[in-house]
Amino acid sequence: MSDHIHFIITGGTIDSYYDPVKETAVPSEHSYIPEFIKVLKLYDSISHREIFMKDSRDINDADRDEILNEIKKNKAKRIIITHGSYTVVDTAKYLEKNLKKTDKTIIFVCSLIPIKGFSPSDAGFNLGYAVAKSQDLKNGLYVCMNGKVFDPNDVVKILSEGRFSSIYTK
Repeated sequence: MSDHIHFIITGGTIDSYYDPVKETAVPSEHSYIPEFIKVLKLYDSISHREIFMKDSRDINDADRDEILNEIKKNKAKRIIITHGSYTVVDTAKYLEKNLKKTDKTIIFVCSLIPIKGFSPSDAGFNLGYAVAKSQDLKNGLYVCMNGKVFDPNDVVKILSEGRFSSIYTK
């Protein structure tokens, strides 16, 4: 199923709205990602599963096990996981440790600005970039952000710059 992409949806800023009372982004009740992807009219067949809709700071190992189980049971060879940026690296490393070896290309993607209701937003670009890279990357786990592919063991979120970077470069 190399011409199929399965999206695993977990919430995060990419799928949030701004709550003026809390003065922060809050995960939406349900994902906007499937609707957004449909508009792109991709040539690949698409499926998705909304596992949960959480701020990534609230994701725990039981949640990560749910993501892991979804990866294991799904036949798709290309999987894109939408996730919050605060703990995306933790979840990617958890999956890498617990998957051991995989015959799938698994890409984590997030954004610093929600996909719906904000313009401009990095969310659409980051999603499109993840879809494009899913065609080229070899099997394994990756984080795609800001037009770059990162190894989960080589990436850090730089809050002061509002982007991700390699821990090995300046």
